[in-house]
Amino acid sequence: MRFSILVLDAPRAAQAGDSAWHFAKAVVASGHELYRVFFYQEGVLHGSALAVPAQDEIDRTARWASLAEEHGVDLVLCIASAVRRGILDAGEAERHDQPAASAHPAFTLSGLGQLVDAHINSDRLVTFGG
Repeated sequence: MRFSILVLDAPRAAQAGDSAWHFAKAVVASGHELYRVFFYQEGVLHGSALAVPAQDEIDRTARWASLAEEHGVDLVLCIASAVRRGILDAGEAERHDQPAASAHPAFTLSGLGQLVDAHINSDRLVTFGG
């Protein structure tokens, strides 16, 4: 079965992001395919390369990046939500005349079309947060 995940809440604001990550791990551990994880609204904060967790906290961004690298999972940040929150890739930083990118390189900035594509190309789209 092919799954996609939609994450709506900020990393440290609610349990939704952690639940999404655990669900993602369970999907791949069970032999299913994880097609895409789409981060929308406050959820785009999961893709910030500038977040530095306390020493006794989980690095949630690195955890998603590791999942993507190990299992070829597509991590997509909604471009409108990300730019509004100061999360830019190199292209958006240049386009908006900003000094640097702030999106973690494991994440891609793209539009809502990627969410629609995930919905169409997955057997299940599971939403966390709201």
